[in-house]
Amino acid sequence: MISGLTRERAILQGAYEENRQRTELIFDLLDPQAYYERPIPLRHPFLFYEGHIPGFSFLTLVRRALGSAPIDEDLERLFQRGIDPGNPSEAAAVAPTEWPQREAVRAFARACDARVRDALARARIDDDDNPRLVRAQSAYNIIEHEQMHHETLLYMIHQLPRESKRVLPSEHRDAVPPPYRRVEIPAGTATLGAPREAIAFGWDNEFGETTVRVGAFEIEADNVTNGDYLAFVEAGGETPPFWRRSGERWQLATLFDRLPLPISWPVFVTQRQADAYARWKGLRLPTEAEYHRAAFGTPEGEERAYPWGDAPPDAARGNFGFERFDPVPAGSYPAGASAWGVNDLVGNGWEWTSTPFGPLPGFAPMASYPQYSVDFFDGAHYVLKGASPVTHSRLVRRSFRNWFRADYPYVYATFRCVT
Repeated sequence: MISGLTRERAILQGAYEENRQRTELIFDLLDPQAYYERPIPLRHPFLFYEGHIPGFSFLTLVRRALGSAPIDEDLERLFQRGIDPGNPSEAAAVAPTEWPQREAVRAFARACDARVRDALARARIDDDDNPRLVRAQSAYNIIEHEQMHHETLLYMIHQLPRESKRVLPSEHRDAVPPPYRRVEIPAGTATLGAPREAIAFGWDNEFGETTVRVGAFEIEADNVTNGDYLAFVEAGGETPPFWRRSGERWQLATLFDRLPLPISWPVFVTQRQADAYARWKGLRLPTEAEYHRAAFGTPEGEERAYPWGDAPPDAARGNFGFERFDPVPAGSYPAGASAWGVNDLVGNGWEWTSTPFGPLPGFAPMASYPQYSVDFFDGAHYVLKGASPVTHSRLVRRSFRNWFRADYPYVYATFRCVT
């Protein structure tokens, strides 16, 4: 085996173990009585994800890519894929009427883990003759799939009452919001997507690199804060999903606590609420291409790998990578600003755009998960860019695209306006 693949195998093994440890830590936040709860009615209960994450890894790498024997075909079918219904009624219609006991789920998970670990250690995971294994696609797939589920699991835990979860101590601070500022971005180009050979792994919707002409625009230097949005609410705007009323005052429901509304934190809202606020201000949401131009473009006409340059993501650049569970005041990471001086384009909350989620030119479904994107090219989902506090640093790459429905109220997503 060549040394490059040996190193790659070791990296994948390490990432898999790190993922499994974090998944266990997240499940340890649950009170056992909450295991069968569905705090987000559009999703399955927690127990589904304890089986789904290792089950997906086994099915994707071991069963389908390597052609190995099943473990338990009934449980594999039960846990193979989650749901994305439009409303709770649709979710209820596809939910199983009965779920297995937790010990059966955990036994299935252990069996899946054992087979995946053996494959990562010994099997041929990079094979140009197998479409699912070209450039170790299936192995990278299962790594990032689990990392994305860490964030969505925390969305679910966020919705539980405090007594249903193990509360971790958290430090929070508010501050004077940064002064309002808009940045002029001259007309130029933005590169969306990536060439397949340019990154070790990407999801199918990231490919089909394309250069887009972007007209001149102005963009807010900082995310819209709770303090900014409060004026909209007081004028009759819709209340953000994480705000709670306490007498005459507003509070914010963080993952573990309720705080007096931190006016300097970015506001987390739905895409529909963000659009309504922007229109109220006489502004609009940026397109995906405008986000890219503001985040990765430069006055010299070059493009950066990250807003701050080419250095890899670290804790000095933004609030991502599980450094904390909740936001910090807007503008807290000057080292992460873009070449134009726009702050927090990565971290402290995903950023809504006005662009419906769709394929880039030359799109082709990925062999290891062909339904990953195509099921959502429906005009009902919108592109988000950037990262939240609980987005894994591995997902902080220029081409990565997130998406949710316009009225989905659980995602850690903020926005900024353009004109």
